Amino acid sequence: MLTKEAYENYILILKSELIEALGCTEPIAIAYAAAKAKAVLGKQPERMEVGCSGNIVKNVKGVVVPNTGGLIGIAAAAVAGVVGGDPDRGLQVLESVKTEDHNEIRKLLKEDYCSVYHLQGVENLYIAAKVFSEGESAEVYIKDSHTNIIKIVKNGEIIYENKEGAQSDSAPIGDRTLLNIKDIIEFADTVDLGELRGLLANQVKMNTAISEEGLKNNYGVSVGKTLLKYYGDDIKIRAKAKAAAGSDARMSGCSLPVVINSGSGNQGITASIPVIEYAKELKVGEEKLFRALIVSNLTAIHQKELIGKLSAYCGAVSAAAGSGAGITYLHGGGYEEISRTIINTIANVGGMVCDGAKPSCAAKIASAVDAAILAHQLSSQGNAFKEGEGLVKNGVEATIESIGRLGKKGMESTDIEIIDIMLNK
Repeated sequence: MLTKEAYENYILILKSELIEALGCTEPIAIAYAAAKAKAVLGKQPERMEVGCSGNIVKNVKGVVVPNTGGLIGIAAAAVAGVVGGDPDRGLQVLESVKTEDHNEIRKLLKEDYCSVYHLQGVENLYIAAKVFSEGESAEVYIKDSHTNIIKIVKNGEIIYENKEGAQSDSAPIGDRTLLNIKDIIEFADTVDLGELRGLLANQVKMNTAISEEGLKNNYGVSVGKTLLKYYGDDIKIRAKAKAAAGSDARMSGCSLPVVINSGSGNQGITASIPVIEYAKELKVGEEKLFRALIVSNLTAIHQKELIGKLSAYCGAVSAAAGSGAGITYLHGGGYEEISRTIINTIANVGGMVCDGAKPSCAAKIASAVDAAILAHQLSSQGNAFKEGEGLVKNGVEATIESIGRLGKKGMESTDIEIIDIMLNK
């Protein structure tokens, strides 16, 4: 029986996770840190420096920064934050950048206004933004999550510090370590949707909008459009194609915001769009869709709690396992059926690596969602990969722990090697 404390905890987790973000969250985090540093300085900086952990470098190197006219990279994100960013908007910091700001951003980039360096020996998600003007300076440090400021320094004096490194946001975020599949399903079955209806409706609206944009226009290599062109448009293809199309647009600088999951827009899209498509196909009502989205979102968050925000483990896999769980829920599946779907997804594509945010993420999403749909179909026949087969352990929780260990510990050296390759070391 789900306790009142667990119930309230799950509400907090969803409210803190399903937030809006404009653009890939790693360049946005850099823009946020830079905009905040400028605000602390209180004037236009004459120059700036940005230091980033390897995983931030990896996820910014190949993705277009929104509202910059197609610019790519750490310096572009940082300069955009300084020129027109509004730190009060959090992960939508670059919404305030105007078209007329683009020329100024390009001009400053040509002048080497922003120096960038790779920070080593820090957490996977770590950013240091420093700005300077007329003998004054301001520094902002972010760690562990994209808007979590742990220290602010002005003119060499610390004016804010969170020594524990805990979330600095004032809103409570919930305890993700308490997540488990059995309770997630009970919560989805019993929660008063009045507490989450606006949140979930926003996820449907925003993520559907960017998916439709990705199918309407040409972004990246048009993975979503290509799937529909060559493979038909049955529900299995639509679920993959529309999720991929959202990433096509997002990774190539589309200025539409999305509702994220586990700090990632791509994961937010992957955890929601396939479930939304299957709900349409099955002609279920809004209530059933929302409860399925709860299963999908929390299942994805549960896995990422063990893997970590940034890893060499592709987040599309954990998000797709979530959407597979949501699809099984839509078909009337309970704990056993949903558990089999999650296990089958992990057993199939659990080794997919993350080599940064970029247009090919759309193809990885398509592959991961394909695996999740197959996992659901196998589960519907009572089939699941068994304990002892690779990383599959006895039960869904043990299997999730297994993949968490792989993603967090086992792939540490893989992550270093990927970053070194990308930096031509």
